[in-house]
Amino acid sequence: MLIDRENVTRFCEDLRQRGKQVVFTNGCFDIIHAGHVRYLTTAKNFGDVLIVGLNTDESVKRLKGANRPINCQDDRAEVLLGLKAVDHVIFFGEATAENLIAEVKPAVYVKGGDYTLETLPEAKIIQSYGGRVELVNLVAGRSTTNVIQKILGREQGLGNRD
Repeated sequence: MLIDRENVTRFCEDLRQRGKQVVFTNGCFDIIHAGHVRYLTTAKNFGDVLIVGLNTDESVKRLKGANRPINCQDDRAEVLLGLKAVDHVIFFGEATAENLIAEVKPAVYVKGGDYTLETLPEAKIIQSYGGRVELVNLVAGRSTTNVIQKILGREQGLGNRD
C-alpha cells in the first residue's frame, strides 16, 4: 500500500501499537534487479513490516542526473509493491531521508554496505530514539547503472553485438 506522507506518523504509530516492528529503507529503485530483490528481502527479515521510502522523480534527477529516472515514481512504486518483501511505499523528495525517518521512527533502518555509520546522514536520527541501523552487503555487479550500461551496449566485452 502507498502511504500518504501526511498520515505516515499516525500510520506507523498504529503499527507499533499493534506490536509490529517497523523496518525502513529508502532509495531510487529505478530499474529493479536481483540486487534490489535480495536487499529488500534481507531488510524485511529484520522486522514485521517493511516500509520503503521512494525518491520522487525530481529527487532522482538531482541525485542521478537529467536522464534519470528511467521509470516514473508511480511505476517504481507499483513494482516495489509487487515484491513479496515490501509492505508499504512512501514518496519523499528531500536529499536525504532524515525528515521522513523522524516521522516513521522505524525500529530498524537498513542501508547498503557501501555506507558506514559515519557516512550515513540518517544514522544519528535513528540512534537518537534507540533504533538500530543495519548495513547490508550489496550484490557485486548488480546496479541500475550496470543495467543501463548493458542496454546501451557499453558493458565490458559487449561491443556492438546485436
